[in-house]
Amino acid sequence: MDGRPVLVCTESEDATADLVIAELNRRQVSVLRFDPGRDFPARATLTARITAGGWEGRLTVGERAADLSAVRSLYHRRPSPYPADSGEQVARFTAQENRRGLGGVLGALPGCLYLSHPQAIARAEYKPAQLAAAIRAGLTVPATLITNDPGEAKAFCAAQPTIYKPLHAGAYEVQGEPAGIWAAPVGEGEVDGGVSRCAHLFQARVSKVADVRAVVVGEEVFSALITSPPGVVDWRAEYRNLSYEPVVCPDALRGGLMRFLAGFGLNFGAFDFAVTDDGAWWFLECNPNGQWAWLEAAAGLPVANAIADLLENGASPHD
Repeated sequence: MDGRPVLVCTESEDATADLVIAELNRRQVSVLRFDPGRDFPARATLTARITAGGWEGRLTVGERAADLSAVRSLYHRRPSPYPADSGEQVARFTAQENRRGLGGVLGALPGCLYLSHPQAIARAEYKPAQLAAAIRAGLTVPATLITNDPGEAKAFCAAQPTIYKPLHAGAYEVQGEPAGIWAAPVGEGEVDGGVSRCAHLFQARVSKVADVRAVVVGEEVFSALITSPPGVVDWRAEYRNLSYEPVVCPDALRGGLMRFLAGFGLNFGAFDFAVTDDGAWWFLECNPNGQWAWLEAAAGLPVANAIADLLENGASPHD
């Protein structure tokens, strides 16, 4: 590949990444797209040597190859995990070697801008760390309890209207069908001994009039006001009944978003806020690799263009 390529690590079907790649193609920026967990080592070959200037060598995927020392940026979208489902010892070993070998080299490229670095994304996915970082950044956070003590949970729910939300949005099935676990109201009488089986997150319910998703790309903030039917706690459960409009992020809040991302070393974040009738934005969570593509048309937010700008500018290999 000629020039300084952009690496895009994502699964084979990713409409969000497609928007960014299409914009980079329009700008005639070289792009190497691949899925580490699926393509390596079946379709991809890595040859990397350590030098005084960092890692040098080539990553070849099919008939295309990228000079590792010339990569200007890496867009870590949503790659498949390195397969380790098999209980066989060899399968587990190779999966870990691939993750630490290929993944380790890709995470240590000289002069490469990461959107964002995989290790930074992993750190920021922990909700307890997010909430603590949000408070340090000056954002307003609802009262929150994480516990496996049913008595503590009952007391918290008795003190104020409360919601329960999962600490991780992992795969879940109901009667064999994929299902989401949304944030939902929970009362004192609904708390039972099942709480003792794992950590649970309980949070004071914000009396909101709308929600906001604020997508931060580098130094730019794109915000959409999301209006859902009355009484809806988690707007993700009502996609067909939502309305969107662009909204300006308050200047005082913008600084908090930048401090939050800087604390984790992120160049991107999809923040969710609950908005009350007095105009206050209450921090709920930040997805360090969250979705935004549907907001391009729904709210007129040019996020793909901003991401392409960041990836195209990249970083000097001598920085």
